[in-house]
Amino acid sequence: MLGLPLAFMVPAALLGLGILPLLYFLLRVTPPRPRSVPFPPLQLVLDRKPADETPARTPWWLMALRLSLATAVILAMAGPVWNPLVAGKGKTGPLLVLLDDGWTAAAHWEQRVEVARERLVSAGREGRATALLLMSDPAKPIALADAAGSAGRLNGAKPVPYVPDATAALPSLKAFLAAQSQASVLWIADGANLGQSTAFSLALAALAPGQGVTLVRDDASQLALGGTENQPAGLTARVLRLAATTPVAGRLRALDLKGLSLGEVPFDFGSALEARAVFDLPSELRNEIARVEIVGEHAAGAVTLLDDRWRRKRVGLVAGNSTDLAQPLLAPAYYVAKALAPFANVREARQGAADPVVTLLEENAAVIVLADVGLVSGPAFDRLEKFVEEGGTLIRFAGPRLAAASDDLVPVRLRRGGRTLGGSLSWDKPKQLAAFDRASPFFGLGVPDEVTVTRQVLAEPEPGLADKTWAQLADGTPLVTAARRGKGQIVLFHVTADTTWSNLPISGLFVEMLHRIVTMAGQVAKADKGAAGQGGEVALPPQRILDGFGDAGAPPVTAKPIPGNFAGAAGPDHPPGFYGAADVLTAVNAMGAGDVFAPASYAALNAAEEPLRAAPPADLRPWLIVLALLAFLADALASLWLAGGLRRSLRPVAGAAAVMLMLAGAGVPLPARAAETAPIVSPRDKDAALTTRLAYVITGNTSVDETSRIGLTALSRVLAQRSSVRPAEPAAVDPAKDELVFYPLLYWPIAAEQPQPPPAAVARAAEFMKQGGTIVFDTRDAVTARPGGSATPEARWLKQLLSGVDVPELEPVPSDHVVTRTFYLLSGFVGRTTSGQTWIEALPPLDPNDSAPRAARAGDSVSPIIITSNDLAGAWAIDTNGVALLPLVPGEPRQREMALRGGVNLVMYALTGNYKADQVHVRELLERLAH
Repeated sequence: MLGLPLAFMVPAALLGLGILPLLYFLLRVTPPRPRSVPFPPLQLVLDRKPADETPARTPWWLMALRLSLATAVILAMAGPVWNPLVAGKGKTGPLLVLLDDGWTAAAHWEQRVEVARERLVSAGREGRATALLLMSDPAKPIALADAAGSAGRLNGAKPVPYVPDATAALPSLKAFLAAQSQASVLWIADGANLGQSTAFSLALAALAPGQGVTLVRDDASQLALGGTENQPAGLTARVLRLAATTPVAGRLRALDLKGLSLGEVPFDFGSALEARAVFDLPSELRNEIARVEIVGEHAAGAVTLLDDRWRRKRVGLVAGNSTDLAQPLLAPAYYVAKALAPFANVREARQGAADPVVTLLEENAAVIVLADVGLVSGPAFDRLEKFVEEGGTLIRFAGPRLAAASDDLVPVRLRRGGRTLGGSLSWDKPKQLAAFDRASPFFGLGVPDEVTVTRQVLAEPEPGLADKTWAQLADGTPLVTAARRGKGQIVLFHVTADTTWSNLPISGLFVEMLHRIVTMAGQVAKADKGAAGQGGEVALPPQRILDGFGDAGAPPVTAKPIPGNFAGAAGPDHPPGFYGAADVLTAVNAMGAGDVFAPASYAALNAAEEPLRAAPPADLRPWLIVLALLAFLADALASLWLAGGLRRSLRPVAGAAAVMLMLAGAGVPLPARAAETAPIVSPRDKDAALTTRLAYVITGNTSVDETSRIGLTALSRVLAQRSSVRPAEPAAVDPAKDELVFYPLLYWPIAAEQPQPPPAAVARAAEFMKQGGTIVFDTRDAVTARPGGSATPEARWLKQLLSGVDVPELEPVPSDHVVTRTFYLLSGFVGRTTSGQTWIEALPPLDPNDSAPRAARAGDSVSPIIITSNDLAGAWAIDTNGVALLPLVPGEPRQREMALRGGVNLVMYALTGNYKADQVHVRELLERLAH
């Protein structure tokens, strides 16, 4: 009950207290103890008989002891719990609790709620009115209520995925404190200077100078992600912490849109407040990353979502001027390549290429840059036009060639010759850039005063020119124009890509402008798939939204669509998550790129501070059980004493001691007979023994285990379709607990971030291999492994696992090994990757004197261990609709089919052994190999 520190988990058991009066009357009378009477024969005649008989009464102290014993047992059965409550410190006015409920409070949300509940309940016990204000709901008027009503609002409270603006609550807070002059304020703060916390504390100090303000904040350090950068060396993530306290190290995890892990990297702060971690992955895999999160940190600010804007796109560069090859630092291509290098992979056509434009288009470039290419004709024009129509981006720079002649691949009609500003033959002075309009993709970029233009290609005045202008000079003439063409767009800089017409290419603004244009490449489809908002702007509806703990889910009803050019941080109307169509998503994050993660200052508040901790409830059952046992022992001793003393009662004492030991050690199993200790076969083991099924080891990583399950399920379906094997659904096993002998093949993916299995699991795996089973260890590190370099974390993890196992000598799978012939004729085993090596038990060398041809060879038994790094299950993972779960690298058309064939061979090898090495098959295998 609210307001009482004592509660019962099973209050119905308290009804047993009603039997205490009946028990009192039953215990009042105690039969008199037997007396020793002399029995001579004469007394039989006399038939002596006591004159008076009085019933013996139970002593009052024994009665109280027994009633106390019964009371303790009944109370223990009711499950009493003591909830310590905070004292009211002598205050009589209402209590207002302010609770920060942004994502910065998610790390210790349960503690914050418990502290708020304790303070509200404590105030209710003292008869004080209470009020609760959640910072995410500042517009709601603050109303007084009883402690039960205020505490009830905490039941459904959850942190929001953004940081609310605390200053928005000042009007309602001011009105409440003016009406309740005796109120005291308790502020449970998150400690971060986000959402104007410092400014709010200054205003609160001015509003409540006479009221008692108590500040409760968390001293533990909070972690957040400050954005990512997809640099040439890898995807770099900034990890921030609020204070220089623990933790000092951790790990980051990269996930794709399906939630599958693509890699993990460590980070270490040392003594700094910022750390950087780099995902050293191939560009293709980095472009699949959709989510980066701090492992173990459950908050929206510990998650960064990535969309197409963060991916490194391939940019093809063609320069029309070839006279600067002797001075490459003065060539237009040099400035463009340097500006694009931080965020794109720049490809230039190799020297001697017959048609550089066609060559770059064949390399699947997402953006093509033409620097002073005046006229594109022939097949190059057709290919380039089709490239733009299908969604590509074409960036062109002006120059003497484009000023003299141009084709149709320009956004606006151009005047011939261009315009010269400044110089001895011109009255005009060099022009500066005008500020960017709100509708321009460059809006928000600063315009340096030192950037000037001395010559430009002019656009013909025509209707709609203003809508196509992204940047213009101070006199209103266009500097950058753009137009959509099909699903793509064409962008034209009306100056050269070098410094002959403008000093724009050597400014930082040039880099930012190109960055925004390349970021938009492939995003033009948003205009087709988004809804029209106010003013005709594109509005992207929410798809998957993060909650305060960083978990993705369906969007709430309060989430509103974002404009197509939205680039800000999350807020109440636009919570963090993915917006737009399913295939063209835009990411909104809780932490903006420029947000500073620093502690808030509460010095001006001059408040009493308390740490964030809630007194835990105390379970009183153990104490009541101990009290009952002691009372039972005292009752036994008292009964023995009343029955005639302890000296003749060794046997009853021993019996009482035995009962006490039985009660104290109820959980200790008694020795059983041999027949009773025989192992009981579980239904799972019975089914595994009667049904052929594959198995995989549970690693503890959810995404890895799910990939193993789906992959082995798909492989089982292929086996049922193509062979006589009809395997059941694959089994997930834990080597430390489950029996492995029932499974012919065990797939063990390596998750380096998980701890090593216990020795019992290693011993069972070793026993399984010795008894004829085969384990396929898959390190899944072919992409990150470097030939001749240091071992990967997965390889080191596997080496430590096998350090105590009798592993036979291994060798790369020979081309004539029986495992390559068991069902399909294979040259190797591939998975999601093809560059990894597959190892198997080494075979004896071929006899040099044996000249007979061999189709396949193997030892006398199946290899107990197979080690690969190509992520076999990732390639097998295909759902029932035929949709692949993970992409392949490099992803040739037949790679997944060859991976499935390799899996079929492995299963057949585990089931049939060296059957295909028998001489009866040599002729057929040699004929197949000849073809």
